[in-house]
Amino acid sequence: MLGDMVDHGFEPTPESAVAVGQIIGWVEGFKAISDIYCVATGSFLGGNPELREKIALIDKEPYAAGWLYALRGTPDEKCLDVNGYRDHLDRAIDLILSKQKVSDS
Repeated sequence: MLGDMVDHGFEPTPESAVAVGQIIGWVEGFKAISDIYCVATGSFLGGNPELREKIALIDKEPYAAGWLYALRGTPDEKCLDVNGYRDHLDRAIDLILSKQKVSDS
């Protein structure tokens, strides 16, 4: 939804303590900039070095080579796996689209 990715950055340094919900960085798309929130409590290990040269990996391979950051710790109990998150987004998008249809009628 941000459009094509153009840049990114992280605030913590490797081995910094991080917590669930903490803003740890940002991603910039062609359309907007968005914060990156931490999904676990533990130690930040760093961002994906491949993204410095190939930022498009975020869009092309988000669940493989396009990963954003690594950390060691305990995930938030409310975290969803990739399939659960996709299903959540699909439901949210369907709801938005159905509300738009009603308002357009």
